[in-house]
Amino acid sequence: MSNRTTVTEFLLLGFSDVRELQILHFVMFLVLYLATLMGNLLIITVIALDHHLHTPMYFFLVNLSILDLGSISVTIPKSMANSVMNTRLISYSGCVTQVFLLLFFVSADFALLTIMAYDRYIAICQPLHYQTVMNRRACVQMVAIAWICGILYSALNTGNTFALTFCGGNMVEQFFCEILQLLKLTCSDSYLSERGVIVFSVCLALSCFVFIIVSYVQIFKTVLRIPSEQGRRKAFSTCLPHLIVISLFLFPGTFACLKPISSSTAGLDFVASILYSVVPPMMNPIIYSIRNKDIKAALWKMIGLRLFTKNKMSAFFP
Repeated sequence: MSNRTTVTEFLLLGFSDVRELQILHFVMFLVLYLATLMGNLLIITVIALDHHLHTPMYFFLVNLSILDLGSISVTIPKSMANSVMNTRLISYSGCVTQVFLLLFFVSADFALLTIMAYDRYIAICQPLHYQTVMNRRACVQMVAIAWICGILYSALNTGNTFALTFCGGNMVEQFFCEILQLLKLTCSDSYLSERGVIVFSVCLALSCFVFIIVSYVQIFKTVLRIPSEQGRRKAFSTCLPHLIVISLFLFPGTFACLKPISSSTAGLDFVASILYSVVPPMMNPIIYSIRNKDIKAALWKMIGLRLFTKNKMSAFFP
């Protein structure tokens, strides 16, 4: 217990001890962060301003963008601030907050992706019941359940992790407080209490994954029975971005969780963390906007309206 009480702060993984490389790290993360902010905020703005996009699928997409903004804002700004101030410190309470918020955003994100798979299943396999099943009230309730489940899961996992005894130092081999890295700092006997939460997490994630797989098996069966090629292409175009986003989110995260905790290197952990914590929030707006004609049309409409308004104002006030 004495070792645990002495842990008042943690040391995060530093990019480099060379000042020039620290500045380079700051600039790289700043570019990634600003690109993610701009992309997700643009998606939210376009959907909010265009009434034609006020449908269940885009309502879920707005919530997905909000969760992506939250997840990347938990980790990247602190890492950039440490690079600028040439420090690696994060307080104990700051580490607890980081773990709680990151788990909340990531778990709610995965729950929302599962809901979006159900939305695509109803839209393609049961189109006549879509308006009834996916009504406004049902969509709000499903999103609320995803957020509440994220909070409960995060509180359970965070509380169980920081109830453990830290007797392996305070150096976290990651640029943010990650549970898998914090477990390296706990005593071997106290780590056993985390097994129940780990098993529960794996079962929960596996259940969502199986639900997504079953939904898309039924979707593909229905799509292949569509007689027209244009109809099949349109159905696939609404599913492909979602599948790509799920792959970007799931596979790097699964790799980070399944790799051996004791034998993994800091470089491998850093790359894995970038792949599952930075890349998905940054790529999601690009994936959904590139292949989505409705979002591209709404974006060009918004840009054209702003240019028209600007030209009209300049005509009155030269």
